[in-house]
Amino acid sequence: MAVCSATKRDGSPCTLPVKGQRDVCWAHDPANSEKRRRIASKGGRSRPNRELADLKELLMDLTDRVLEGTLEKGKAAIANQLINTQLRAIELERKVREQEDVLARIEALERRQNLNGRRGGRSW
Repeated sequence: MAVCSATKRDGSPCTLPVKGQRDVCWAHDPANSEKRRRIASKGGRSRPNRELADLKELLMDLTDRVLEGTLEKGKAAIANQLINTQLRAIELERKVREQEDVLARIEALERRQNLNGRRGGRSW
């Protein structure tokens, strides 16, 4: 597999693989400059969405490379399994955050209820 011929900002050579007949990777391809600018402007606004977008892009790249014949199907299958594991981890993180949020809201309601009960306020 060919490696990108570009140089990183720090002066070291890029080690990313190239796709098709190009001599540079996606990140160094001038044709992608506008898309890279848009991605960079979004920054890290939403980490899970960025993770999902990155995984979708990786899946598209893997698919293209398998169809082009530049990536063995066995390696692509292993990569796909690893991507699925990442997706499950993202979903688990989302569920944990959601549960923590619900628990915090319940605790806040209970504290409010206890304060109202001590002051002679109404209870639920």
